[in-house]
Amino acid sequence: MTWIHYPIFVYITTFLWLMGLLMALYDQSRMYRIFRDILLMTGTATIILFSILLWHSLERPPFRTLAETRLWYSIFTAIIGLVIFYRWKMKWMLAYALVMAIVFLFINYFKPDTFDKTLMPALQSPWFIPHVIVYIIGYALLAVSSLIGIKGLYLLYKGKLVDKSIWLADNVVYIGFAFLTFGLLFGALWAKEAWGHYWTWDPKETWAFITWLVYLLYIHFRIRKRKSVKAALWILALAFVALLICWFGINYLPSAQSSVHVYSS
Repeated sequence: MTWIHYPIFVYITTFLWLMGLLMALYDQSRMYRIFRDILLMTGTATIILFSILLWHSLERPPFRTLAETRLWYSIFTAIIGLVIFYRWKMKWMLAYALVMAIVFLFINYFKPDTFDKTLMPALQSPWFIPHVIVYIIGYALLAVSSLIGIKGLYLLYKGKLVDKSIWLADNVVYIGFAFLTFGLLFGALWAKEAWGHYWTWDPKETWAFITWLVYLLYIHFRIRKRKSVKAALWILALAFVALLICWFGINYLPSAQSSVHVYSS
């Protein structure tokens, strides 16, 4: 299984997700909801199956290139959207998560990846997989939190209550920040094993730390100024900009061209 087979899985996943999403927008009978769940779960399982088969085909973890991280980002975003939908019945969150996941799947579709199986010696480390996985999950969670922040701002300017939005945003940020923290720690341990230093202020490391600080600022702001909801929502909405730069924006920074953290294309 290689990227040549990727379009088939994308078509199937997209069709199942969109059909499931359309059915999720309407509350019908119990059998109707069961069929909806089957569509959503089967779509998710389809793209997960491709990732597993790709892993087996490459004979390495598919986390090396930017396209491979986009693939996992799609998977985790969809899963997070499903969890929030089933837990809090938030249809708009399910719609966002699935549409965003589909967008990232099609970015990979229009920009096919390489078929290189090799891993540089530094990536042949037991810290490679946990470091990347926790970061991608953290990115997906924090992207969701930023969307909640943007929706909260919209409701606020409409003069509506945002209690539920800010409460949900807080909890998603707490979980996402935990994954971000583990990503930093695993990365430091990996760097020590591969290069002999826990931290070198590489551009990727610097932006990872900046991103971590921005979300830490949000958490502290919420603790100290609970009533300043509008400012907190703006911090949350803008925090995702730092995260995007950390994830793939640094690929385009001149200072990062010699970075060992820049994703292969």
